[in-house]
Amino acid sequence: MSALGFALFDTAIGPCGIVWGGRGIAGLQLPEPSEAKARTRLLRRFPGAAETAPPPEIQHAIRLIVALLRGETADLSEIALDLGRVPPFERKVYEIARNIPPGATLTYGEIASRLGDKPLARDVGQALGKNPFPIVVPCHRVVAAGGKAGGFSARGGVGTKLRMLAIEGAAANGQPGLFDRPIGVASRYILRTDTPLEVEEPKTKAVTGSRQIQGS
Repeated sequence: MSALGFALFDTAIGPCGIVWGGRGIAGLQLPEPSEAKARTRLLRRFPGAAETAPPPEIQHAIRLIVALLRGETADLSEIALDLGRVPPFERKVYEIARNIPPGATLTYGEIASRLGDKPLARDVGQALGKNPFPIVVPCHRVVAAGGKAGGFSARGGVGTKLRMLAIEGAAANGQPGLFDRPIGVASRYILRTDTPLEVEEPKTKAVTGSRQIQGS
Protein backbone atom coordinates (compact mmCIF):
# COMPACT_ATOMS: atom_id res chain seq x y z
CA MET A 1 0.00 0.00 0.00
CA SER A 2 1.39 3.39 -0.94
CA ALA A 3 1.99 6.09 1.67
CA LEU A 4 -1.10 8.11 2.54
CA GLY A 5 -1.34 11.88 2.84
CA PHE A 6 -4.17 13.90 4.31
CA ALA A 7 -5.38 17.47 4.50
CA LEU A 8 -8.19 19.30 6.27
CA PHE A 9 -10.46 21.73 4.46
CA ASP A 10 -13.35 23.91 5.51
CA THR A 11 -16.85 23.72 4.03
CA ALA A 12 -20.16 25.44 4.59
CA ILE A 13 -21.16 22.71 7.06
CA GLY A 14 -17.86 22.39 8.93
CA PRO A 15 -14.25 21.13 8.74
CA CYS A 16 -13.78 18.01 6.61
CA GLY A 17 -10.75 15.85 5.84
CA ILE A 18 -9.44 13.98 2.82
CA VAL A 19 -6.93 11.12 2.58
CA TRP A 20 -5.20 10.04 -0.60
CA GLY A 21 -2.61 7.66 -1.94
CA GLY A 22 -1.10 6.70 -5.26
CA ARG A 23 -4.38 5.31 -6.62
CA GLY A 24 -6.70 8.15 -5.65
CA ILE A 25 -8.75 9.18 -2.64
CA ALA A 26 -8.63 6.60 0.13
CA GLY A 27 -11.16 8.27 2.41
CA LEU A 28 -13.10 11.38 3.34
CA GLN A 29 -14.02 12.68 6.78
CA LEU A 30 -17.40 14.36 7.09
CA PRO A 31 -17.78 17.58 9.12
CA GLU A 32 -16.71 17.75 12.75
CA PRO A 33 -17.15 20.62 15.23
CA SER A 34 -13.49 21.65 14.92
CA GLU A 35 -10.33 21.03 12.90
CA ALA A 36 -8.80 19.19 15.86
CA LYS A 37 -11.72 16.75 16.05
CA ALA A 38 -11.73 16.25 12.29
CA ARG A 39 -8.02 15.44 12.42
CA THR A 40 -8.47 13.04 15.34
CA ARG A 41 -11.31 11.16 13.65
CA LEU A 42 -9.43 10.95 10.37
CA LEU A 43 -6.22 9.66 11.98
CA ARG A 44 -8.23 7.08 13.88
CA ARG A 45 -9.34 5.70 10.54
CA PHE A 46 -5.96 6.16 8.79
CA PRO A 47 -3.29 6.07 11.53
CA GLY A 48 -0.38 6.08 9.10
CA ALA A 49 -1.47 9.13 7.10
CA ALA A 50 0.75 12.23 7.13
CA GLU A 51 -0.64 15.78 6.97
CA THR A 52 0.81 17.42 3.89
CA ALA A 53 0.06 19.65 0.92
CA PRO A 54 -2.46 17.98 -1.41
CA PRO A 55 -1.30 17.39 -4.98
CA PRO A 56 -3.13 19.18 -7.82
CA GLU A 57 -5.70 16.45 -8.44
CA ILE A 58 -6.63 16.36 -4.75
CA GLN A 59 -6.82 20.17 -4.61
CA HIS A 60 -9.24 19.97 -7.53
CA ALA A 61 -11.35 17.36 -5.71
CA ILE A 62 -11.43 19.54 -2.57
CA ARG A 63 -12.62 22.56 -4.52
CA LEU A 64 -15.38 20.52 -6.15
CA ILE A 65 -16.55 19.23 -2.76
CA VAL A 66 -16.48 22.74 -1.25
CA ALA A 67 -18.46 24.07 -4.22
CA LEU A 68 -21.06 21.30 -3.97
CA LEU A 69 -21.60 21.99 -0.27
CA ARG A 70 -22.16 25.66 -1.06
CA GLY A 71 -25.04 24.74 -3.35
CA GLU A 72 -23.10 25.16 -6.58
CA THR A 73 -23.12 22.77 -9.51
CA ALA A 74 -20.13 20.44 -9.23
CA ASP A 75 -19.47 17.11 -10.97
CA LEU A 76 -17.63 14.70 -8.64
CA SER A 77 -18.09 11.65 -10.86
CA GLU A 78 -14.58 11.75 -12.33
CA ILE A 79 -12.74 11.95 -8.99
CA ALA A 80 -10.46 8.91 -8.71
CA LEU A 81 -11.10 6.63 -5.73
CA ASP A 82 -8.83 3.93 -4.30
CA LEU A 83 -11.19 0.94 -4.17
CA GLY A 84 -8.47 -1.58 -3.39
CA ARG A 85 -9.84 -2.47 0.04
CA VAL A 86 -13.54 -2.19 -0.86
CA PRO A 87 -15.35 -5.58 -1.15
CA PRO A 88 -17.19 -6.41 -4.40
CA PHE A 89 -20.73 -5.92 -3.05
CA GLU A 90 -19.90 -2.51 -1.62
CA ARG A 91 -18.29 -1.50 -4.92
CA LYS A 92 -21.53 -2.24 -6.76
CA VAL A 93 -23.57 -0.25 -4.22
CA TYR A 94 -21.17 2.70 -4.40
CA GLU A 95 -21.22 2.67 -8.20
CA ILE A 96 -25.01 3.00 -8.23
CA ALA A 97 -24.99 5.66 -5.50
CA ARG A 98 -22.32 7.63 -7.32
CA ASN A 99 -24.63 7.97 -10.32
CA ILE A 100 -27.39 9.68 -8.32
CA PRO A 101 -27.26 13.34 -9.38
CA PRO A 102 -27.46 16.26 -6.91
CA GLY A 103 -31.03 17.06 -5.99
CA ALA A 104 -32.21 13.48 -6.55
CA THR A 105 -32.52 10.43 -4.31
CA LEU A 106 -32.90 6.67 -4.46
CA THR A 107 -34.18 4.41 -1.69
CA TYR A 108 -32.22 1.51 -0.24
CA GLY A 109 -34.77 -0.81 -1.83
CA GLU A 110 -34.37 0.77 -5.26
CA ILE A 111 -30.61 0.26 -5.15
CA ALA A 112 -31.20 -3.34 -4.06
CA SER A 113 -33.56 -3.80 -7.01
CA ARG A 114 -30.91 -2.47 -9.39
CA LEU A 115 -28.57 -5.07 -7.92
CA GLY A 116 -31.19 -7.69 -8.80
CA ASP A 117 -32.49 -8.54 -5.32
CA LYS A 118 -34.82 -6.13 -3.50
CA PRO A 119 -34.54 -8.01 -0.15
CA LEU A 120 -30.91 -6.81 -0.07
CA ALA A 121 -32.10 -3.36 1.04
CA ARG A 122 -30.72 -3.87 4.56
CA ASP A 123 -27.35 -4.95 3.14
CA VAL A 124 -27.33 -1.82 0.96
CA GLY A 125 -27.86 0.29 4.06
CA GLN A 126 -25.01 -1.47 5.87
CA ALA A 127 -22.70 -0.98 2.88
CA LEU A 128 -23.49 2.74 2.75
CA GLY A 129 -22.94 2.99 6.50
CA LYS A 130 -19.34 1.84 5.89
CA ASN A 131 -18.82 4.19 2.93
CA PRO A 132 -15.24 5.55 3.20
CA PHE A 133 -15.88 8.18 0.50
CA PRO A 134 -18.90 10.22 1.68
CA ILE A 135 -19.90 13.13 -0.56
CA VAL A 136 -17.95 11.69 -3.53
CA VAL A 137 -19.98 8.52 -3.08
CA PRO A 138 -23.12 10.40 -2.04
CA CYS A 139 -24.67 8.08 0.53
CA HIS A 140 -26.69 11.06 1.79
CA ARG A 141 -28.75 10.78 -1.42
CA VAL A 142 -29.97 7.31 -0.43
CA VAL A 143 -33.09 7.43 1.73
CA ALA A 144 -35.60 5.11 3.32
CA ALA A 145 -38.95 4.27 1.77
CA GLY A 146 -41.96 6.50 2.34
CA GLY A 147 -40.08 9.79 2.28
CA LYS A 148 -38.08 9.06 5.44
CA ALA A 149 -34.43 10.06 5.59
CA GLY A 150 -32.97 6.81 6.90
CA GLY A 151 -29.74 6.68 8.89
CA PHE A 152 -26.55 8.69 8.65
CA SER A 153 -23.36 8.11 10.62
CA ALA A 154 -21.82 11.60 10.40
CA ARG A 155 -21.85 14.13 13.24
CA GLY A 156 -25.35 15.52 13.48
CA GLY A 157 -26.82 12.30 12.13
CA VAL A 158 -29.96 12.74 10.06
CA GLY A 159 -29.76 16.51 10.57
CA THR A 160 -26.51 16.62 8.59
CA LYS A 161 -28.00 14.38 5.91
CA LEU A 162 -31.06 16.60 5.48
CA ARG A 163 -28.96 19.74 5.38
CA MET A 164 -26.80 18.27 2.61
CA LEU A 165 -29.92 17.29 0.66
CA ALA A 166 -31.36 20.77 1.15
CA ILE A 167 -28.18 22.40 -0.14
CA GLU A 168 -28.22 20.22 -3.25
CA GLY A 169 -31.94 20.68 -3.76
CA ALA A 170 -31.49 24.44 -3.84
CA ALA A 171 -28.80 24.12 -6.49
CA ALA A 172 -30.77 21.56 -8.51
CA ASN A 173 -33.81 23.83 -8.61
CA GLY A 174 -31.77 26.76 -9.90
CA GLN A 175 -31.93 28.71 -6.66
CA PRO A 176 -28.97 30.57 -5.07
CA GLY A 177 -26.69 28.44 -2.89
CA LEU A 178 -27.65 28.41 0.78
CA PHE A 179 -24.08 29.19 1.80
CA ASP A 180 -22.97 31.63 -0.86
CA ARG A 181 -19.60 32.75 0.53
CA PRO A 182 -16.20 33.30 -1.07
CA ILE A 183 -13.59 30.59 -0.79
CA GLY A 184 -10.04 31.33 0.25
CA VAL A 185 -6.93 29.34 1.09
CA ALA A 186 -5.39 29.44 4.55
CA SER A 187 -2.22 28.07 6.15
CA ARG A 188 -1.58 24.37 6.73
CA TYR A 189 -3.46 23.56 3.51
CA ILE A 190 -6.86 24.11 5.13
CA LEU A 191 -9.30 25.55 2.60
CA ARG A 192 -11.63 27.94 4.38
CA THR A 193 -14.98 29.47 3.57
CA ASP A 194 -15.85 31.11 6.88
CA THR A 195 -16.79 30.07 10.42
CA PRO A 196 -18.44 26.62 10.14
CA LEU A 197 -22.17 26.56 10.72
CA GLU A 198 -23.68 24.50 13.50
CA VAL A 199 -25.77 21.56 12.34
CA GLU A 200 -29.24 21.55 13.84
CA GLU A 201 -31.31 18.42 14.31
CA PRO A 202 -34.38 18.50 12.07
CA LYS A 203 -37.88 18.84 13.47
CA THR A 204 -39.01 16.16 11.04
CA LYS A 205 -37.27 13.26 9.37
CA ALA A 206 -39.28 13.42 6.18
CA VAL A 207 -37.28 14.17 3.05
CA THR A 208 -38.63 17.08 1.04
CA GLY A 209 -37.36 19.16 -1.84
CA SER A 210 -35.52 16.37 -3.67
CA ARG A 211 -36.69 14.46 -6.68
CA GLN A 212 -36.87 10.69 -6.77
CA ILE A 213 -35.06 8.87 -9.55
CA GLN A 214 -37.42 6.64 -11.43
CA GLY A 215 -36.60 2.96 -11.32
CA SER A 216 -34.91 1.44 -14.31
